[in-house]
Amino acid sequence: MRKPKNRRMRIALLSTLGVLIVAAGLIYSNRGALASLGYDWLLADKVEESMKDSYKPLNDRPVKEPMVVKDPFSMLLLGVDARAKERGRSDTLIYTIVRPEDGKVLMVSVPRDTYADIVGKDKKDKITHAYAFGGAEMAVNSIEELLDAKVDHYATINFQGFKQVVDTLGGISLPITEDIVNKGADHEKFTVKANQSSYSGVEALNYVRYREDAGGDMSRTERNRVFLEALIHKASSMKQWTKIPEVLDIVGDNFTTDLHPETMNDLAKQFLQTGHSIRSYTLKGEGKRMGSQNLWYYVADEDDLNAVRATIAAWLDPNTPPENLKTPTDAKKQTSNPML
Repeated sequence: MRKPKNRRMRIALLSTLGVLIVAAGLIYSNRGALASLGYDWLLADKVEESMKDSYKPLNDRPVKEPMVVKDPFSMLLLGVDARAKERGRSDTLIYTIVRPEDGKVLMVSVPRDTYADIVGKDKKDKITHAYAFGGAEMAVNSIEELLDAKVDHYATINFQGFKQVVDTLGGISLPITEDIVNKGADHEKFTVKANQSSYSGVEALNYVRYREDAGGDMSRTERNRVFLEALIHKASSMKQWTKIPEVLDIVGDNFTTDLHPETMNDLAKQFLQTGHSIRSYTLKGEGKRMGSQNLWYYVADEDDLNAVRATIAAWLDPNTPPENLKTPTDAKKQTSNPML
């Protein structure tokens, strides 16, 4: 008489296990939608509260109302290493294209010493000086002139505040294979040890600031990009959700943008659903001493500049299929090896 009962129990257990497996599969396959729902419940109001004072439209552009973003748009990221209430200079300039529908992001780094027209000053100078002269507005206009491409939005990030973000997130990973030692007579003294599994906020900021390697402006530009990507990767980890409210408060004090908080919420939810991938590129050129004062500038390579302009146009076109979203490096590889 026990066999039928045992058989019924086994069937019940197997049925329950089957239901759990199916449920797990449904949860996994819809994890983006669930993450988006969780964001709505837990974070949407906090984002708007923390970012309300960061919303600063540019004077020469119409105020942008909250909107649901679907088409590709461009954004100039300005990394500013400013102390206290200084305006500072834009040590980092990254022309970024965001494609919400397919989760693709392009980041084109422009070296800070790039010789360029400073729009509003009627002269050529290092592009970093545009921000020092006229804030985000002049930097945006000058980048548009250099890249022959629109800038839909901007964001400034004060690296001083991001020390706190890194520490709140428990440190970040950085590809440091040799000790970084800043020891020049006119420079801040510090050492960042190589091959650590994680780096603190101070160490990460020193990694960004380091300026004594042979690569000069190009190397510093690359480190700035690597730092921002590492920070984005760590902050977007689902394991960090409990820390996001604290991070948002820190960011809100060190961040300005003309993206409305509601729009940022919409974008965050889209990226939680689709995921994201980042492609990076740095404008090529060479260093030269120029002018009556024999100052050092970074002069962009004209062929590479034109290739970057073409790349930007393709990424901004909503009709460009994801498989055709390339960088100038990809194009050069295909030209040199047609079999790729």
